Amino acid sequence: MSTKTYRRFDPWRPSPVKEESRRQIVASHYFNVDRVAFSSALVGQFERFLLEENNGDTVGVIAKTPDGRIPFVEQYRIPTHRWTLEIPAGHASSSEERPRDVALRKLREEAGYEADHLSQFARIINTPSFSTQHTALFYATGLTPAERSTIGPETPRSDVRLYTLDEAYAMVLDGTILDAKSVIAVLRLHEGLAEPEPLS
Repeated sequence: MSTKTYRRFDPWRPSPVKEESRRQIVASHYFNVDRVAFSSALVGQFERFLLEENNGDTVGVIAKTPDGRIPFVEQYRIPTHRWTLEIPAGHASSSEERPRDVALRKLREEAGYEADHLSQFARIINTPSFSTQHTALFYATGLTPAERSTIGPETPRSDVRLYTLDEAYAMVLDGTILDAKSVIAVLRLHEGLAEPEPLS
């Protein structure tokens, strides 16, 4: 296989398909689902169901306690019928809530910590084959305990587990931590993130 590249990768070059029509078939607080018709010179007409995220990015926050441990939340996930270990994460409660504020709120609500320092270190596309969902990832330090709240009906009072970065990294490698945003956050932190900025 050749390793030569004949053009620079451009994610914004012209689309090979044309959108012909769009109809919303599901509306919810977090997302909508549209039925979209496309046409292509190669295959003609075809349809796709696309998930459109509301209120901006999903947000995830990996945090480190003063003694060097990372809080992970036990979550029961209905679509996969299994428990997961995840960094605190969630959506804006309104279109006015900024990703940074979502990160601080979710860290407090889900993990039970306030942070003095916070910065965004990545933004990822979750499932580009059928969704517009992006996740903004934040790193938080300067943690102090705070009052947690109920998460939701799937996991009304989930447990929080604290692991060192080496322990979390090992759990990523052995498949214990499978949630994509958490995997990416642990790997990035393991490779060395800059210290987050103080909150103003």
